[in-house]
Amino acid sequence: MLNDLSGNDLFCNYYKEWISVYKENAVRQVTLNKYHLAHTWIERLAPDVKLSELDRISYQRILNGYAKEHERQTTMDFHHLLKGAVLDAVDDGLIPRDPTRKAIVKGKPPRPKKNRYLNQFELHRLLAGLDLGSEISWEWFILLVAKTGLRFSEALAITPSDFDFTRQTLSVNKTWDYKNGGGFVPTKNRSSVRKVQIDWQLIVQFSVLVKNLPDECPIFVREDAKVYNSTANNTLARLCKKSGVPVITIHGLRHTHASLLLFAGVSIASVAKRLGHASMNTTEKTYLHIIQELENKDVDLVMRSLTSLV
Repeated sequence: MLNDLSGNDLFCNYYKEWISVYKENAVRQVTLNKYHLAHTWIERLAPDVKLSELDRISYQRILNGYAKEHERQTTMDFHHLLKGAVLDAVDDGLIPRDPTRKAIVKGKPPRPKKNRYLNQFELHRLLAGLDLGSEISWEWFILLVAKTGLRFSEALAITPSDFDFTRQTLSVNKTWDYKNGGGFVPTKNRSSVRKVQIDWQLIVQFSVLVKNLPDECPIFVREDAKVYNSTANNTLARLCKKSGVPVITIHGLRHTHASLLLFAGVSIASVAKRLGHASMNTTEKTYLHIIQELENKDVDLVMRSLTSLV
């Protein structure tokens, strides 16, 4: 246990035990996996560094070693995964002084960014080219995500009982653990539990589609079959090429949904609630470029309005 460790113990061993004590059963599995991966990197970059030897220089060397193979933002995430454990060790007197203070985060130049979202006309072309038959398919999945902005795991977990066809809403209260063999698991955060309003056309389509399906079984997951994000993304990529629009991912459909709402004048607060963001800050950070573009349009509108008063 952590109480039995001293400054002479290895930092990599301390970090492993710290994960076990503070993070297991406290964070989602996907987040826990990130901590375990960070531990693997510590074993690789600083296998012999003791807690008492972890000063600013040795910590910076760990970050520099990680940065050689990762972009700056990824290195920043790695730094944050380590910092909590390091500060706990400082508080416990295992490390003399905070080695993370004034740490410099470096990294490889970012790769060219892929298209993150489609504009309204491109989305219309994509959806118009979907082959929506009478059976559940990835193309129905693509339509649902495009019109609701659900996360991939949220959409996978949708069951017939989640639809309220009378009130035209879709309940999001769980996700599908596709990375770990399947099964329902909690949503990303409490704000992710929500009711998403859906249009009457989607209501009619899905009321027919799910009519004879088991109420509590996920619509898009076949029994005893694993689901892969890559399968859905490959299907979407093929359909994008077929429609002559930029290739995006399933998560890009979520960005597309949010972007169209913002351009339509929907408030940031409403978009954040619809997407299940924990706070508006997340929405503002993710869609800053769109918000700035809208602000520029607002300035132009104000100036035209003022000019007309002369």
